[in-house]
Amino acid sequence: MFSLFDLLSQMRDMAWLFIAVVMAVGSVAGVEGRNVRLLEGSMDYTAINCRGHSASITDFGGVGDGKTLNTRAFQEAVNTLSQYGSDGGAQLYVPAGQWLTGSFNLTSHFTLFLHKDATLLASQDINEWPVIDPLPSYGHGRDAAGGRYISLIFGTNLTDVIITGDNGTIDGQGLLWWQKFHGKKLKYTRPYLLEIMYSDTIQISNVTFLNSPSWNVHPVYSSNILLQGITILAPIQSPNTDGINPDSCSNTRIEDTYIVSGDDCVAVKSGWDEYGISYGMPTEHLVIKRLTCISPYSAAIALGSEMSGGIQDVRAEDIVAINTESAVRIKTGVGRGGFVKDIYVKGMTLHTMKWVFWITGNYGSHADTHWDPNAVPVIQNINYRDIVAENVTMAARLEGISGDAFTGICISNATIGMRVKAKKVPWTCSDVEGVTSGVVPKPCDLLPDQGPEKIGMCSFPQEKLDIENVELKKCSYVMT
Repeated sequence: MFSLFDLLSQMRDMAWLFIAVVMAVGSVAGVEGRNVRLLEGSMDYTAINCRGHSASITDFGGVGDGKTLNTRAFQEAVNTLSQYGSDGGAQLYVPAGQWLTGSFNLTSHFTLFLHKDATLLASQDINEWPVIDPLPSYGHGRDAAGGRYISLIFGTNLTDVIITGDNGTIDGQGLLWWQKFHGKKLKYTRPYLLEIMYSDTIQISNVTFLNSPSWNVHPVYSSNILLQGITILAPIQSPNTDGINPDSCSNTRIEDTYIVSGDDCVAVKSGWDEYGISYGMPTEHLVIKRLTCISPYSAAIALGSEMSGGIQDVRAEDIVAINTESAVRIKTGVGRGGFVKDIYVKGMTLHTMKWVFWITGNYGSHADTHWDPNAVPVIQNINYRDIVAENVTMAARLEGISGDAFTGICISNATIGMRVKAKKVPWTCSDVEGVTSGVVPKPCDLLPDQGPEKIGMCSFPQEKLDIENVELKKCSYVMT
């Protein structure tokens, strides 16, 4: 039988959409969180909070023909429904249709619900994307020195925000932006599909994100975030289309997520060089469960490279990566400062990788010329266990910084099947310290084998984080 593994191995540069469809069709069944169902004119779903009031975008003049611009309708709807924040909150329903829109802002105590056949289409008119300042922990645009185009869906200083549905779609129509990026025609940094800043209690679930101009989902300076049952699809050669980027966030839960991307599937961040050091807001207490990733040129999970505010207490388990450059990658360098510590990963199934373990201490890409050459990162207590990989080019590339060794690296119970034309030396290590047990092929001498009796030695926290204990409520929307 022609398997998915054979398909990806033999045709890695095939049309991205075909890969995405195969993944989606093969894996939607049984996904936790995708429990929206139609019931005689009503829709039942689960959410952190239900709403006391509901309206449809058609109530505000919205037209879902794929041609009529609905930016004003969406913003008027949000503004009107904001009056119910202290009275049970409000829900905006987007029915089946193609809803062309520019950027619009969210409000607190608010739910945006997309019907399964609803698609928000991002406007191709750049005038529909206002320019805002760079993030304070970055101090600088990523694509250009100045500001950045606001995200398609944006919110700041909010409480209790939900974006959910019956797996409706948010399509960024990013080709225009990718062409401008490659042609060096951007005056400002490309927009994201969704960005929520300075906010608390956020749920994003059961939604498909397509063709983002740049990053897809970007919670930043926020806390208590649930990301569940999300599908993210972009061409595998699209620039910087990271899937989910928790950035200076705390108490975040990502689960049951499927990502095909031109960049890292999950990229954990906390600011860039001197700006991130000064802002000093880490990403911490992050849980990632049941992630499936396809990204031939990037990582399933990346820590950094913008990690100058620090990253601590990341727990990842049940990770599947197919035709992905690396599994978990730590990216940092001189000038970043900050720290990456207390990282726990278990249960990875990997097919066709360039590297399984990759830690990079020589990552450049500085915000500007003012970075501090004395600002070196602290990398410590990095734990990997229970890993099976096949068709791997190189088991590990672990590169610390001279005079700043990365310490406390622990790898146990890892079986890595090398490809026929694999590198002759499967491990390269420098300026790192740690231990291993039950790892094949044999690790480098800087990670000595502790013997089979230590095969379970790499730790993984048993206690749950607060965000893991959040229970969703049963909500419904009555269709009229």
